Amino acid sequence: MTAPSTYGLSSEARNLHWLLTNLVEDVPGIQSVAVVSSDGLLLLSSDPDHTEEARASREARPTGPKGSSADLATVVSGIGSLTVGAAKLMDFGRVKHTMVAMEQGSLFVMSISDGSLLGVHGGAECDMSVVAYHMALFVGRAGHVLTPELRSELRQSLESEPTGSAR
Repeated sequence: MTAPSTYGLSSEARNLHWLLTNLVEDVPGIQSVAVVSSDGLLLLSSDPDHTEEARASREARPTGPKGSSADLATVVSGIGSLTVGAAKLMDFGRVKHTMVAMEQGSLFVMSISDGSLLGVHGGAECDMSVVAYHMALFVGRAGHVLTPELRSELRQSLESEPTGSAR
């Protein structure tokens, strides 16, 4: 888990950390995960090196976006913004989820609440329907607790990490 120790965090923040850890550990092929606020700030992220599968597959192919988890957050935020604009232009209602399929993996973006987004980067071997199902479970469990106060707490916990720590 990229996030700092959950010591001192509220029970809601610890619960979200737990949900994110379970998402990464329970779904084969997930490389990295980011929860992003409506203004594009990283709130939670996984450590792409923390699963045995990710470590073992590193030599075979890239395991995640180049750089830090903030890069994944930037991509997720950008895709979220683009799809919201497209939905408004086409007058099709609110965006529920977006999937980008690439040669060696996929990127999934799902709305959580109040513009917050869940982004999942999966390897080529991940089952898209399984990823989407588990993302929907995460969103269903996290959406009602992701209040402005909790978003602020999560953001502050990331900012208090020592510089240079891996995300």
